[in-house]
Amino acid sequence: MSDSVLQYEEKMWELFEVTKEQMPDLTEAYYGAVKDAVYRDGALDLKTKRLMSLAVAIQAGCKDCVLSQTSKALELGAKPAEIFEACSVAVSMGGTLAWSKVLLVADYLQERGITRS
Repeated sequence: MSDSVLQYEEKMWELFEVTKEQMPDLTEAYYGAVKDAVYRDGALDLKTKRLMSLAVAIQAGCKDCVLSQTSKALELGAKPAEIFEACSVAVSMGGTLAWSKVLLVADYLQERGITRS
């Protein structure tokens, strides 16, 4: 891929902060109660939830979500093999359209120098 995924991610988070500042009530509601209720250990551990979210993001075709969930899964210790296994579930449900988003995951991991499990 020609453009830096890491540069895109950096700009994405900059703009996300702008939107949070401009919509403080929504930010508080969504990132307070909703996200806090979901993204914590429960019957499923947090890493598993992030891998599930990655599969959903791939299915939805959301580039920003794919990058965010891949990053968060890595922060929680996910290995490339786990990430690509979650991706394979998305592809099994979404075919080549989902696979096109998995290329973004591969590009992201490659740019970060993460190529092996």
